[in-house]
Amino acid sequence: MSADDATQVMELQGLYGPFQFPELLLQRIWAERAFCVSDGRTANGEAVRIDTVGRWNRQGGPDFKGARVCVGGQWLHGDVELHLREEDWRHHRHAADPAYNEVVLHVVLFPPEVGTTTRGAQGAIPVLPLLPLLWHDLEEYASDAAVSAIAARPADRLAEDWLELDEEARAERVEREARRRWTAKMRYARLRVERLGWESACHHTALEILGYRFNRAPMLEVASRWPLGEWRGGAVDPEAAYEALSGRWSLQGVRPANHPRKRLAAYARWIGEGTEAWPRVLARMAEAWPAATQVGDIREWRREAGWSDWRASVMKAIGAAEVVPRPRADNLWGDGLLPLLAARGGEAGEASYFPWWFGAWPGDQPGAIVKAARLIGLADGGRRHPLAWGHVQALLGWQHARDAEALSASGRRT
Repeated sequence: MSADDATQVMELQGLYGPFQFPELLLQRIWAERAFCVSDGRTANGEAVRIDTVGRWNRQGGPDFKGARVCVGGQWLHGDVELHLREEDWRHHRHAADPAYNEVVLHVVLFPPEVGTTTRGAQGAIPVLPLLPLLWHDLEEYASDAAVSAIAARPADRLAEDWLELDEEARAERVEREARRRWTAKMRYARLRVERLGWESACHHTALEILGYRFNRAPMLEVASRWPLGEWRGGAVDPEAAYEALSGRWSLQGVRPANHPRKRLAAYARWIGEGTEAWPRVLARMAEAWPAATQVGDIREWRREAGWSDWRASVMKAIGAAEVVPRPRADNLWGDGLLPLLAARGGEAGEASYFPWWFGAWPGDQPGAIVKAARLIGLADGGRRHPLAWGHVQALLGWQHARDAEALSASGRRT
């Protein structure tokens, strides 16, 4: 991998304008196996199985060393090179570089016009397009990566732009940026429902959120391998599912209570709680969802809307109340259930569920985000001015937009 390879970036059109998708992010997706590994097919239509993705090589040469993959029934052991487009192989002159002689698979983001990549006298390399296998929209992958970087920043840096605003301007920004995040999350949920169907989309979303930030990808693989119907039929042993993905789980930095083995067991209990599939129950709850006014004062709004009681009713009805602990249950609510319901409800859903999303408990959030919200004055850490989900999302959304603008401006200058 040359320096030019590592800095390759493609600008794509997103919901609110262009966003950038770097080749480095594609490499991270491959390294984490954050895609559907079971349905891979080369550009020529040959089935692809991935045993090991290889060792991520951040020095010269191929991006991943020592991978083991099966293409068209033949096991191959060697290196893997990744590019945004197939033609980048030629642009970077890899065919003439002996360091790339052991490449056995060329992984590209977009489906190519050719079936294989030419390697000169060494023959042809099968090409695997990754776009059809991705769990999420490209913009969602880029957004998740950006949010992770934002959350690692000091609280005072996250708060500095907001401290220059008066109370009215601050409230307007919170409303605007929270709505942008809400619209994006609802769009991602709609794409998932369109791709998987309602019940499978709910199943995938719940397991992904139970994976926390370290184990989202393997949890999605569990959801793909074992559909909801098999869990409901008792055909899935959570311990066997955990062992089946041995080596895929990230355990460093994971608290014992959040161990993926425990989260899989919790999901099995969740599914066993009811006689009806929980996504169907959730859809039926939508028919009786209370109307809510626009959120103003968080404490007062929660009281008037009966927010806490209704949320408890929903979580109990779908079977999650006793098995998904807070604050992860709050993330299930804000990142999962409400965007899915809103996507299912169309334009009416967008408006009716937004207050319930904005005014929710803030969930499992990075400490710097929570501290920044308090520095800004969005919350005081007490009951009088509590922190809400919408505050956190507005903070993330504003910083994400600023970063995107700065990156785009930098690209224009170069």
